[in-house]
Amino acid sequence: MRDMIAYCGLDCEKYDAYLATINDDQALREKTAKLWSELNHAPILPEHINCQGCRVDGVKTVYCESLCGIRQCALQKGVTTCGDCPELESCQTVGAILSNNPAALDNLKG
Repeated sequence: MRDMIAYCGLDCEKYDAYLATINDDQALREKTAKLWSELNHAPILPEHINCQGCRVDGVKTVYCESLCGIRQCALQKGVTTCGDCPELESCQTVGAILSNNPAALDNLKG
């Protein structure tokens, strides 16, 4: 499995926080911070938009580092991704991601 597939199956390489980080794209950081602030009703600043992927060493957003329940569960269980968890099909923690992103499930099973 590619290292840039998140614990939940999303492809980190396709997400704006990752792209802004690897390309040092301040405009994309600003755009992403504005959008995330609106979606989450929280003060998210451009300097918060830095992430190199949730399964690799390096900087992560505050959410990915410590607030993501999916990441915390996978780390606690010691699985590479949720695809390695025997509870995948019935898991409510990752269920919302998988029901809205069929490609994520494909990534976990692939």
